[in-house]
Amino acid sequence: MAKTAFIGLGVMGGPMAGHLARAGHDVSVFNRSEEKARDWAQKHKGRTYSSVAGAVEGVDIVFACVGADRDVREVFEAAAPAMRKGAIFVDHTTASAGLARELAERAEELGLGFLDAPVSGGQAGAEAGRLTVMAGGAPGVFAEVEPVMRAYAANMTLIGPAGSGQLAKMVNQICIAGVVQGLAEALHFAKRADLDVEKVIAAISKGAAQSWQMENRWKTMVDGKFDFGFAVDWMRKDLGLVLDEAELNGAQLELTRLVDGFYADVQAMGGRRWDTSSLIARLERMQQR
Repeated sequence: MAKTAFIGLGVMGGPMAGHLARAGHDVSVFNRSEEKARDWAQKHKGRTYSSVAGAVEGVDIVFACVGADRDVREVFEAAAPAMRKGAIFVDHTTASAGLARELAERAEELGLGFLDAPVSGGQAGAEAGRLTVMAGGAPGVFAEVEPVMRAYAANMTLIGPAGSGQLAKMVNQICIAGVVQGLAEALHFAKRADLDVEKVIAAISKGAAQSWQMENRWKTMVDGKFDFGFAVDWMRKDLGLVLDEAELNGAQLELTRLVDGFYADVQAMGGRRWDTSSLIARLERMQQR
């Protein structure tokens, strides 16, 4: 069993830290909202701290799942001086590949290990302990952390050197954006054609059109229910990272850029915290004009 710290107890980090504790790992936690940390401690065996430095002192692995690049950098700068030599910092935040490379270099200078390890599977995957992890870093560091991550991850892949995990997560988000827009248009079309949508989905969901989004979101999309899941604000943050990286590597992402604009429309409709499947709400709104 590992001695760990978990920084960030949001909808993803809270369940992930909980799985670590239930698996028998020693878990220290820090969250900017102390109330959320105390609530977590009441549910799980673990210790809460009022500072990042206090939480990470003497641990083997520090896990972080926070908001964006600036949050990751802030946590790393607070944690690194307090971490013991040879300890490992694992960043589960979806952040930029450039930041991952930067922090990996700084960690090496300080005698620490580093993995950029964004996850896929959403809140449901975190709660079920069935996340997918795509990691960037040294093979030896990954091998040391992988058995611990099994507490909350069903699939873990070392993609390549530092930054590769973040780049792989960008590939993931590109795929999701295109699929959700396609599904939104398909359902919108089926409704306009006066088809029985349930029968249509039953017919096509076992063929080439099948997707996770279709299996898990078609019904709520048709019913106009979006108060759950992966928020539009978060998706726009992720697609911003994608488009920034594309500017650097020359990738042509016409569809991704288009769908990012559609999500901006959803935000303007008041859907900042709606699930990403809310792209269909934009189409329905346009129909009413």
